[in-house]
Amino acid sequence: MKQVGKIHGPVKPTTFQILLSDLSTERGSYIKVNHDVYGWVLAKIESMKRYLDDFDDEVMLAEARTVGYKRDDNVLIPKTPFKPGEKVYTADKSLIMSILGLRRDKKDSMYIGMLEGHDIPVYLDVKKTIGKHTSVLAKTGAGKSYTVAVLLEELIKNDVAIVIIDPHGEYGSLRIENDDYDAMLKYNIKAASYTDKVVEYATNRRVNPNAGKLILPSDFDLIELTEIMPMSLGDRQKSTLYSALRDLEGERYTLKDLMVRVEQEPTQAKWKVMSGLEGLDESGIFEGDPIALEDLVQKGQATIINLLGTEHHIQELVVAKLARMLFDGIRVGKIPEFFFLVEEAHNFCPERGFGDSISSSILRDIASEGRKFGFHLCVVSQRPARVDKNVLSQCNTQIILKVTNPNDLRAISHSIEGFTPGMEKEIRQLSVGHALIVGESVEQPITVDIRVRETKHHTSHVRAMVAEQSSDEDDVGGTFSGEDIVEGSSSSFLRLLKRIFLK
Repeated sequence: MKQVGKIHGPVKPTTFQILLSDLSTERGSYIKVNHDVYGWVLAKIESMKRYLDDFDDEVMLAEARTVGYKRDDNVLIPKTPFKPGEKVYTADKSLIMSILGLRRDKKDSMYIGMLEGHDIPVYLDVKKTIGKHTSVLAKTGAGKSYTVAVLLEELIKNDVAIVIIDPHGEYGSLRIENDDYDAMLKYNIKAASYTDKVVEYATNRRVNPNAGKLILPSDFDLIELTEIMPMSLGDRQKSTLYSALRDLEGERYTLKDLMVRVEQEPTQAKWKVMSGLEGLDESGIFEGDPIALEDLVQKGQATIINLLGTEHHIQELVVAKLARMLFDGIRVGKIPEFFFLVEEAHNFCPERGFGDSISSSILRDIASEGRKFGFHLCVVSQRPARVDKNVLSQCNTQIILKVTNPNDLRAISHSIEGFTPGMEKEIRQLSVGHALIVGESVEQPITVDIRVRETKHHTSHVRAMVAEQSSDEDDVGGTFSGEDIVEGSSSSFLRLLKRIFLK
């Protein structure tokens, strides 16, 4: 037990200042103080300042926030202040783990990283973490996708069934071992490849040649079909569509079969319906033998839906149709419980005022009802303010990396029960790769230094994909470039213009 200083100045039960004697003490460190009524109480250093006093002596003051003390398995805050001048010590590992509710048992746990400022590994209970939905929120460049990949590695090792909506083709690198051995030593991590656990399907196989072709079933009902149509239908168009669907009821039919039947309708309203169906048909995701739900969702398997190189409205269509299939399937017990991760969630369930998406409705339904069926949703976004607040507020576990935008911070504060100004300040000051974790899996909000990945970070994976295809000629005689992957344009003319102007 090492003394780091003593309480200085006015003291409140929840906050106090420390006159530090140990200048090596850092912001984020946990300390303990003996209260004359409650015994040892855990606190955390939230800010520090250093200055010269009137006698030119160097002074270091720290602001500390009381975390609490343990009584009958409950964490409580003292009702009276500490004594002024009371000695302050570094907190021991057992007290920290007890007050913060950190697990010692590694079984059914996820190793996320190290408690910030301490050599204490953080293990989160799998069921408590993902059971009531999860969100991973951060500004661009704060380490959001890296953190998500760490989460996925741990879920794979725990034999959780996973389905990943991957708009940028980031998570295929779960198949590739990390080669940053020095970084892995710090976290006691070994390189791993999950090739035998990862299955990947893509909507654009020209951009993603190593993935299987994603084909979805075309057995629609009227409500679903009107939801995913690229335009809204009036009552006459809906009546025309209903008539065609009723005639095909009980049959195995394709989208083209439905188009043929609609064209036979003796009304002018059919042409708008035909236009919408042609738009769905051109997406290519309904052409061929559809994938079975049982192949998509398997215990211990991570199924990646790679949408790289696909136009946004088709991405929305895929998410809407796939989410509906999975929700219907799990409600009737056709598939086991699973973890459904949606990257760029602000595009697929946007907050009102930031546009709309055909996938919004089903994702709201899943957020409000999915947990009782074992449908565990995870929304990932760098713009929390643009994610539907009804979806975000249903996420019981929040993994928050650095966020500085006031609107995004406000959205986060509204989605977390008991959010404090201190938490907002901490989120603003988080280092890259550090995350504030709030939820049932921890008794108190904790800041974690996210561990290094066992697998390769996605940037290397994308470059490898580009290199594999760089020798192939495209349809305008040039090479397939990184720009093509980023934009995902299917138009050779547009790509040709891009090359001309980029030169």
